[in-house]
Amino acid sequence: MAFELPELPYAYDALGDYMSAETLEYHHDKHHKAYVDNGNKLAADAGVSGDSLEDIIRNSHGSNAGLFNNAAQHYNHVHFWNWMAPNGGGTSIPGNLEAAINADLGGYDKFKADFMAAGATQFGSGWCWIAMKDGKLEIMKTPNGENPLIHGAVPVLGCDVWEHSYYIDYRNARPKYLEAFVDNLINWEYTAQLFEQASA
Repeated sequence: MAFELPELPYAYDALGDYMSAETLEYHHDKHHKAYVDNGNKLAADAGVSGDSLEDIIRNSHGSNAGLFNNAAQHYNHVHFWNWMAPNGGGTSIPGNLEAAINADLGGYDKFKADFMAAGATQFGSGWCWIAMKDGKLEIMKTPNGENPLIHGAVPVLGCDVWEHSYYIDYRNARPKYLEAFVDNLINWEYTAQLFEQASA
């Protein structure tokens, strides 16, 4: 399956002060495009261009670092753009997902605190997540391009804590960026869709 750079699901300036047009242009048009271009070349070199993205990620982990990093980052970013929406965030969470957050993560306030802590304490580059593992939601963090797929889990929500995701807007204030993400950017409808798929 050839990697393709998706269109952003909103205008560059749609996320306002929480994530600027400049950040989105650099992050989507430059960083994500590089993962797509490099991933396609490395997948072709490895003879796996016909495999699914998920299989490429799982099979290249630990054996082909270049392919893994670019494939995993492509996967992460395809979802990341959809994990955000104008007027997102906050506590308006679809019912089944809200019930699972209450049951598995101790409720919204504890989810928010634990998710932000995971992102803030991920040393260097990486991601923080809500993932479905063994039928339950859990908070995870991973370094660099790693994601929950290689840890026997399915990503439901993820936030990019590489500096290119926030430095233009927040400089080194990663916790401030994480708070803005949770309070104002999360697309809970998309997150709920992934939760339903992971629960099926």
